[in-house]
Amino acid sequence: MKVTEKKIDDLNLEVTVLVEKDDYASAEKKRLNETRRNAEFKGFRKGMVPASLIQRVYGGQILADAVNEVVSEALDGHIKDNGLHILGEPISSANQPELTWESGNDFTFIFDLGLSPKIDFEVAKEDTVPYYTITATAEDKEGMKKNILMQHGGLQDVEAAGDESYVYVDLKQEGREVKDTFVSMRDLSSAYKTKFKKAKVGSKLKFNVVDALADEGDRARLLHVKKEELKDVNPEFQSVVKSFKDYVAAPATQETFDKIYGEGVVKTEEEFEAQVAKELEKNYHQEAEYRLTKDIRKFYMDKANLTLPEEFLKRWLLAVNRGKLTVDQIATEFPSFVEDFKWQLVRGYLLKKFDVKITQEEIEEAAESFVYYQYAMYGMQGMPEDMVKDAARRMLDDDQQLQRFQEQVEDRKAFEAVRPLMTLKKKKISLEKFRELK
Repeated sequence: MKVTEKKIDDLNLEVTVLVEKDDYASAEKKRLNETRRNAEFKGFRKGMVPASLIQRVYGGQILADAVNEVVSEALDGHIKDNGLHILGEPISSANQPELTWESGNDFTFIFDLGLSPKIDFEVAKEDTVPYYTITATAEDKEGMKKNILMQHGGLQDVEAAGDESYVYVDLKQEGREVKDTFVSMRDLSSAYKTKFKKAKVGSKLKFNVVDALADEGDRARLLHVKKEELKDVNPEFQSVVKSFKDYVAAPATQETFDKIYGEGVVKTEEEFEAQVAKELEKNYHQEAEYRLTKDIRKFYMDKANLTLPEEFLKRWLLAVNRGKLTVDQIATEFPSFVEDFKWQLVRGYLLKKFDVKITQEEIEEAAESFVYYQYAMYGMQGMPEDMVKDAARRMLDDDQQLQRFQEQVEDRKAFEAVRPLMTLKKKKISLEKFRELK
């Protein structure tokens, strides 16, 4: 076996593996014998099929597997022995000669390798990024107050339908009746909005669900059927208006304060406003922290100033996603892929530089935090710990989810490693200006 390499440039390497018959003969013989022991042919006992028949039926595949085995070992060994830091995986070269797959032949394989760029920079106090403090205006606080009250509001009966109202109706046609269903005025066609704005409780209106609702999902929800069942439903109904409801904010009362914060925690509107200001400050702080991580990431990516073997990476992406991504799709998504790839390299460099280790326990904690967050989004606070852990474990059984949480932990620990060593230049900024930051 002979392995040689040819340097194309600092980021691209061509490796040639020459495989002679003696290199794969033993692997081929071993595979032939294993196949013969397990092969079942009519007229022959298991394990007693003539070797010539096995060779004729399976020889081509056995030869390819044996050769590929020794080529893979040779290529992996060359990469390891020579300390090559490659990106992605080796791919077949455009210079690959045509092969004649016959036992006893010699084979030449040529591979293209993309090399990782050298990364070498220091983290120092001179490294400066902005750290924003978002100032809350009276208007911001009032907006937050209204949002909180709206989140804890509810539906209230009104005399007539407005643009944001919900109309509750009974629908009836021969052979079908839908009781106490509702439709949002936002979803109705202009003609039906006008009809219901003129209607009163008890009004009877002809109602064609196709004319009234453009979206099939809205029609299915109104009629309490599946979308695929709509084709079997006559769209013409007689409707009877049962009520009109608007979603209104909760009043700023003690009952509302107790519902939001717990009994007796907030007793006056002034205390409510102070609590709102505190929540707003917390939200703005979280936004500023997230912005800081983006700025730190960009700073060190710029400082590393990496160049990647982009043409190689495009070919590699196409090879590993064959049948999933087209050349055009890769071209469209490639810029964001390159940025993510560069950050992976910089993050890996920082973790190694500061000897930061990632533990399985930290990955599990990240998954559990995400599960708690999901439950909270649906108002499910205080979920049992064993239920959360079980949900997190099931998520981590998915390799993609596992990788996502691992990268989250790696990001966090890389930022934690560099943050105390660099300079964070504090800046006050309005929310409007903060939102305009690139």
